[in-house]
Amino acid sequence: MGFGLLARLYIPAQVMVLTFLIAEWTGSYAIGGAVCTAMTIGQAIAGPVRGRAADRTSVVKVLAVSGFFQSAGFAAMIVTTHRLDGEHWWVMLLVGFATGLASPPLGQVARSMWPRITEGEAREAAYAVEATLQELLYVVAPMLATFVVAVWSPSVALSVLAAWALIGPGLFASAWWRAGIRGGLGGGAAPGRSAGLVRVRGFVSMMCFFSLSVGALVSVDLVLVGWARERGEPGMAGVMATMWALGSLVGGLVMGGFPRYRLGVRSGLAALGLCALVPALPPVSSGSPWVIGAILAVGGAAIAPLLAASNGRLADLAPPERRGEAFGWTTTASTMGIAIANPLVGSMMDRGGPALAGAACAAMAVAAFGVVLVHLHRSGPLRPASEVVGEVAEKTADRRGQAATDLPR
Repeated sequence: MGFGLLARLYIPAQVMVLTFLIAEWTGSYAIGGAVCTAMTIGQAIAGPVRGRAADRTSVVKVLAVSGFFQSAGFAAMIVTTHRLDGEHWWVMLLVGFATGLASPPLGQVARSMWPRITEGEAREAAYAVEATLQELLYVVAPMLATFVVAVWSPSVALSVLAAWALIGPGLFASAWWRAGIRGGLGGGAAPGRSAGLVRVRGFVSMMCFFSLSVGALVSVDLVLVGWARERGEPGMAGVMATMWALGSLVGGLVMGGFPRYRLGVRSGLAALGLCALVPALPPVSSGSPWVIGAILAVGGAAIAPLLAASNGRLADLAPPERRGEAFGWTTTASTMGIAIANPLVGSMMDRGGPALAGAACAAMAVAAFGVVLVHLHRSGPLRPASEVVGEVAEKTADRRGQAATDLPR
């Protein structure tokens, strides 16, 4: 787990550093956003592709090679901004897209690891701890990146990310190598042995859930930025985001040991937290930082447990030989949710202020809660796919043995 989290240390800071770099190069935050979008689209495409590669080929090779090429992509961004004028900003769209395509499957591999070594409540606790520690990454990494940008420059900060994009996946790959794992996450299963993931019962509804829930949670940052700017205190957005992350951290530590799954309950609590935020925002109320901070801290306590439960559900839903690909699709689904939610919440901010924007986030969270309730009703309680496969294999062996004893002698 340690190497898997360290390998992802640079990911939360990518968009921030790249935005600073492009804004310094062109003087336009809009162009910076466009380049970040191009990179995000590349990451969305790479998610299931790299996950499938990790399932079917050497996971060590996939991590090392993709990390090398993404590091090279970051280096190419630095060279581009130093060799070309800002008028040629469109070149960065291509470089950003290619860099996104090279993204290593760090999250997919890390989440696919736990069903291999744990099961039941132990696996649920592992997912909870991972989700909790990941919240620390999203607090620490942007702070470190901002410090490097302020003290040196965006180019130096991106150079640090490029170095870690090479070192981090390399360390994670070496951990798999030392564990004696030379093949893929799927255990060498033939590519044609399992049906497409879209045909797996409940998979599409889980992807819809990831799109809605991640879109709602990520867009809260826009709400906080709008609220802070209206107050004339932009720095308060970071303070409120930290309160939210700390709430998630505490929630993961406290709720991580509860009975496995409880996906519906945790999704409902996350939606309730966002609904409670709406009446605390202007123009509905004065927007007191103390009230908003308290709501975010309490409401955020459901986030890490929700991520843990959803990852556990998906791990049991997907065939063992396709788990890396399944977790890769969550990247695509989450990216789609963010791409839809951010413009929607931004337009609501322009129309009615932070309260209306917060209501849009809450509506998406409630919709995600509805989707997961339908999913749970239709799919019912799941057993790990590996257990089902094992039972089928045992029954097949029993039938063959019975047939052998029935043969005339």
